[in-house]
Amino acid sequence: MIKVGIYGASGYMGSEALRILLRHPGVSVEWATSRSDTPIEYYHKNFYGRDVRFVKPEEAAPCDAVFFALPTGLAAGLGKKFCEQGCKIIDFGADFRLNNKEEWERVYGRSHPDWAMSENAVYGLVELHRDEIRKSKIIANPGCFSSSSILALAPLVKEGLIDADKIIVDGLSGTVGAGDDLDPALHHPEMHNNILPYNVVDHRHSYEIEQELSLLAAKKVTVNFSACYIPISRGVMTINHAFPLKTVRRGDLLDLYKDFYAGEFFIKIIDLPKDKKAAWNYLPYPWIAAVSATNFCHIGLDVDEGRNRIVVYSALDSVVKGGALVGIQNLNLMFGIDEKTGLDFYGIHPY
Repeated sequence: MIKVGIYGASGYMGSEALRILLRHPGVSVEWATSRSDTPIEYYHKNFYGRDVRFVKPEEAAPCDAVFFALPTGLAAGLGKKFCEQGCKIIDFGADFRLNNKEEWERVYGRSHPDWAMSENAVYGLVELHRDEIRKSKIIANPGCFSSSSILALAPLVKEGLIDADKIIVDGLSGTVGAGDDLDPALHHPEMHNNILPYNVVDHRHSYEIEQELSLLAAKKVTVNFSACYIPISRGVMTINHAFPLKTVRRGDLLDLYKDFYAGEFFIKIIDLPKDKKAAWNYLPYPWIAAVSATNFCHIGLDVDEGRNRIVVYSALDSVVKGGALVGIQNLNLMFGIDEKTGLDFYGIHPY
């Protein structure tokens, strides 16, 4: 059994990791921390009667792997001790996501606590870095918008089919992405029946998306990304607009995507045909509800031939494929077991 600890389990991401790890056949959850003296069921009622209790951070003992679900800047500072004790670490935050120190410090507005650790980390998007993840001891879990958009655009960028300087991404997010901190804009009377634009330029996830797509393209890729919160609790969808350098057809692009993600269990390319007789078409494109609480990413696309535009829709659960479950997928790879272990379940419908 892989002995695992969760550092910071009172929030949404840590609790989601705990929920799945408790049923993982190859894992023993040794501890889950909180600084509060409040029982776990006061934070997460889904654990009522499960006989799980928080421990204080100072009680966290060495184990095989530690998940960090903490605010930016803390995982690098606290993780070094665990690394020195032989633990592998998976950070759900942003401490290790960028490979340029100056850019990280500008984007996050602080000095990096331990850049040497960051240099040894691997960006944990399995579909692009599987072999590196297997050999790594430090994983930087991607941001939710980042995962969605990178997966949506990777085939186009890799094949050099689009203008790398003109990519537009619109991101829609459930409010779980804001965490459990209280904010007036996320108060139910404010958010219900509302759409809330936020960080509409220079969003932090822009840098992850550009970093990973630039690596694929072997040249600089520029992404214009803006985001909104929408009145759902969990899930993200990115709407990715790209402009082809030559004439393309929807069917050819679907074949490209299916080839690019061949063998990827958790990536589903929606290739349902459009109904030419339908007054409005929706079946060929992904729905956020369909991937809720799963490790799947659903991708659908279309081509506006008259305006020379490709649009790719990508939907995933922000705390699951966009967070906790891809972290567990990384854990499986790091310890040499089938990466689907504990994760190969589908969503519920209706959600």
